[in-house]
Amino acid sequence: MDEPVIAPPHIPLHELLGLEFVDLPEDAGYSEIRMPVRAEAFGFTGNLHGGAIATLVDLACAMAAVKATSFDVTKESMVTSDMHLRYVGRPRTANVLARAEVVRVGSQLIVIDCKVIDDDGHLVAVGDLSMMRVTLRDPLDV
Repeated sequence: MDEPVIAPPHIPLHELLGLEFVDLPEDAGYSEIRMPVRAEAFGFTGNLHGGAIATLVDLACAMAAVKATSFDVTKESMVTSDMHLRYVGRPRTANVLARAEVVRVGSQLIVIDCKVIDDDGHLVAVGDLSMMRVTLRDPLDV
């Protein structure tokens, strides 16, 4: 019997930034997320905000970690425990792409590398993250 397909949760920040999952083969050892370079993601200088890039990287790394484990979305949450990003350039095209690949799956931490490039392959940012699987908790009541 096939496992049920569970849609990603509605996350307003991801919608605001226009984050899109790139369709990859099931056995791909990485994940890719695309983000348009648009005003909603700009800082006060009129350039792509570092926080928008960090959100893109965080999602790409979480998806790579999910793919590399037996993660169960009905019982667990994938949380970022450590993030280090280097911003090395700015995009020159209409989109950026984060490609994340798991380096190591440990007993508690999952270590992931990520690169962000624009449509022409110019490097925008590089990052390394660690993520942890934790028991699903009740959402914040705000």
